[in-house]
Amino acid sequence: MFSLLFWRETLTHIRRSTVPVMLLAVLSPSLWAQAAPIQTLPAPIAQAMQRHNIPASTVGIWVQEIGANAPILVHNPDTPLNPASVSKLPASFAALAELGPNYTWKTEFYTNAPIRNGVLQGDLWIKGHGDPFLVADEVWKMLGALQRRGIRRIEGDLVFDLSYYNLPYENPGAFDNQPYRAYNQTPHALLTNFNTITLEMEPEGTQLRVVTDPPLDGLRIDNRVQLTDSKCESGQNTISYNVVESVSGVRHIVLEGRYPRSCGRYRLVRTALAPEAYTNALIRALWKQWGGEIQGGWRTGTWSNPRSRPLLVHESRTLAEVIRMVNKFSNNVMTRQMALALGAEMYGAPATCDKASRAVLKVLNDHGIDTQGMVMDNASGLSRNNRISARQLAQLLWIAREHTFMPEFVSSLALVGQDGTVRRRFQSGPKNGRMHLKTGTLNGVSAVAGYVRSNSDKNMLVVVLINHREVQWGSGRELQNAVLAWVFNH
Repeated sequence: MFSLLFWRETLTHIRRSTVPVMLLAVLSPSLWAQAAPIQTLPAPIAQAMQRHNIPASTVGIWVQEIGANAPILVHNPDTPLNPASVSKLPASFAALAELGPNYTWKTEFYTNAPIRNGVLQGDLWIKGHGDPFLVADEVWKMLGALQRRGIRRIEGDLVFDLSYYNLPYENPGAFDNQPYRAYNQTPHALLTNFNTITLEMEPEGTQLRVVTDPPLDGLRIDNRVQLTDSKCESGQNTISYNVVESVSGVRHIVLEGRYPRSCGRYRLVRTALAPEAYTNALIRALWKQWGGEIQGGWRTGTWSNPRSRPLLVHESRTLAEVIRMVNKFSNNVMTRQMALALGAEMYGAPATCDKASRAVLKVLNDHGIDTQGMVMDNASGLSRNNRISARQLAQLLWIAREHTFMPEFVSSLALVGQDGTVRRRFQSGPKNGRMHLKTGTLNGVSAVAGYVRSNSDKNMLVVVLINHREVQWGSGRELQNAVLAWVFNH
């Protein structure tokens, strides 16, 4: 079954804007007033910028103790900058504030034909509502529950109702020309297993043995990789991945390149099939594990009897669980589906990208967060257009820290030295485990935001946004770490 590597009914819409309004009312008026940038940055931070020729104008910083009347460090606090995956924080805050931590997504099953002696004498309809975590384990349990409703054989087709989403076609390779990378998977109303396969590779004799998880019909491996006896070093793994379709409609994963035997086992997570074809293949494989049979094919359609009771309703993990995977592992498609759910709940189905963006900004604004100049056209951060300032992120972190859902929000952030995207930072020493952070990286963008428990046991919030060429590599992280270390030692 798939493991996350990278990764009830809707609560009544109770506006929680009274909480942030009261919070802002008791804060010092100077807290979010126009703050003059500190002309002289702390030496470790200034030195990191100078060492890597990062212009001061490309960096936004805000550091403040929770409960204090003013920040202790601000730099370009109102410059709108691209936050990369730190964009997931506004989406997470908005979803928690509006939907509540116990919100779940539904996947519904319908039939319009009789079931006799374990045989469904017609089609099985499956209506998706954008469950962000409908992984293979969940699908397997879902199908087991369906068999307990008395179905063993399906004589008709699998019919996928995708009408809960109304999204334009997106080329998954449009952002960086990497259409098969998992992080580029686009939202889908019935997205199963993130539409990904894991290729498990291991040298065996003179060949590189390759198996897929999950194994899917209609997908073949064309393994052209040559094993070498060279040393396993960075850059030695030159396996290329491509997908071609035969005239019969079977898709072939083509693997080429050279692979050192000394590198041992290797795992590659990619996409290969269209989401509907993937879901069909996955359901058939897992249905067979339950001893079932499907005789028909598959197609898409819209269930025409909305007042009928579903045969089965599968509920997703809760939103509180989902945002832990969203933020700790920076899962792009889960974030987008979370924002789409927010938009549909606030403005009605079907979910659209415009509703999602408007919903996020409205919830932030309702909670006293300044959204002027903020651009969130892609909730995941996989965008060249997203913009937010250090001050706006600091406001969000402040209000989230004082909100009733604070434990869920803070625990969704990666714990430095322990898990998620910061598991390898500050692994030894006193900083380990004392920072909850969300990171973001794109070409020319490096960002981090979250909370630090300082060495003197002060609760601090910190925002660092950097937009400059090549900061996605070590230079951006070094500047981030310089700020985080300064905050920890303050």
